[in-house]
Amino acid sequence: MPSRHLNLASATSDEVRAALSALRAEIGLPAMFPPEVLEEARAAALRDVTRDRQDRRDIELVTIDPPGSMDLDQAVHVASSGDGYIVRYAIADLAAFVTPGSALDQEVNRRGTTVYGPDTRTPLHPQVLSEGAASLLPDEDRPAALWTIGLDAHGEITSATVARALVRSRARLTYGEAQSALDDGSAPEPLQLLADVGRLRQERERDRGGVSLDVPEQEVTERADGSFALSFRRTLPVEGWNAQISLLTGIAAARMMREAGVGIFRTLPPADPRDVARLHRTAVALGIDWPPDVPYSELLHRLESRKPAHAAFLNEATTLFRGAGYLAFGVPGEDGVTVRLPSRAADPSGSPRSPAAERGDSWGDGRARHAAIAAEYAHVTAPLRRLVDRYGTEVCLAHSAGRDVPRWVADSLPGLPRTMTATGRTASSFERSCVDVVEAALLGGRIGQKFDGVVVEVEDHHGEPANRGEVVLRDPAVRARVDGENLPLGQRTRVTLAEASVPERKVRFTL
Repeated sequence: MPSRHLNLASATSDEVRAALSALRAEIGLPAMFPPEVLEEARAAALRDVTRDRQDRRDIELVTIDPPGSMDLDQAVHVASSGDGYIVRYAIADLAAFVTPGSALDQEVNRRGTTVYGPDTRTPLHPQVLSEGAASLLPDEDRPAALWTIGLDAHGEITSATVARALVRSRARLTYGEAQSALDDGSAPEPLQLLADVGRLRQERERDRGGVSLDVPEQEVTERADGSFALSFRRTLPVEGWNAQISLLTGIAAARMMREAGVGIFRTLPPADPRDVARLHRTAVALGIDWPPDVPYSELLHRLESRKPAHAAFLNEATTLFRGAGYLAFGVPGEDGVTVRLPSRAADPSGSPRSPAAERGDSWGDGRARHAAIAAEYAHVTAPLRRLVDRYGTEVCLAHSAGRDVPRWVADSLPGLPRTMTATGRTASSFERSCVDVVEAALLGGRIGQKFDGVVVEVEDHHGEPANRGEVVLRDPAVRARVDGENLPLGQRTRVTLAEASVPERKVRFTL
């Protein structure tokens, strides 16, 4: 699920940082790893992980991530196959370090996911692993699950395998470095081919009716007068192309799980019409032309994150992706019932390149679909930051090698959806509250000022006039509570800032 990316400049006030610290304690984010977990992680980092692996240090893999990233889950290499492409995607192999049932394993299962805040992050794994021995850092031998995915000339999957390997990344590129090399023609052939594959996969995504959100990072800075400003870092084309490699691998993994008859899918229902309606009203507030007959998937492809209004809209569009979950199948669930996927549905067109061929066999089965990707999909590409990926990878490794799924994986699959839902809910709650802190900081000191906005949502009072809802401003681009008699839903209006409290994480306007 896409999320908003907030970043605080180093000079941000102590009040904001204190509010974020209090929020972590309130939500219950773990501050530190227990000593026995750290000790186990340090010992694991010293293990010999070279045995029983293919030696693929010959592949000139590179990582492409934001500046300063050290928890590197993926390294990529793209080559031509003559009539298509070969994508090799190395994924950090956490099973080489985490022993099932150990203290480290139990702690990672408790955390579930890395939680990112505007000022710091709460990691899933101890740093000695996530930024050290398990991270695909350049010029270091590392254990990995190496995917080899064949594509035809149109970017459609023709084959996929995954195996344990020993790899060695050649470079740690930032998005800016990769984009500059592509723009000035100095990029090596594998990076140029990555861009080609990325574009093709974006076309195939549109064919399927899928949509990817290029959510821009927001940075909050403090001005000399003590007020705050919000800026957006525009996303670069290479970020979208690189993301398509991860999505491609997740689609290939889901196909493999389906063939195995066991696995865990990432699922998402279609966007709630109420969320789409609210987003239409948000477009009005931000001055974005969205004709009623244009689906949101088509609109999102037209937006440019370099434009502040578009960037703000893309952030608000993350609310369309609510209800994401996981579906474990092929093993007895916690209730003793085994979920089985429907059999393969016939493709009416008979074409291997048709949208029906790519999106999977149970597209009509609401339990298994991912509406935004428009394909059956599994999480396997971010095991340093997401618990479920380690288990999904093990299913695919076993199937690709013709072996049974390890017992520790099969025993854990039924409880994973509940674990990931609970930890994901905590992360989402933290993210929403961080936005509240940042918006309160942006508006601090402006009590009593008037702003132009649009009421995008009102509380349902069973037919009675609404007097409480949410308003979106254009400048600054915030969404907050608004009170007033007969709130004019969807109309431009003037509102007055009544409250803006950083410690209370509260912003409120009156009509």
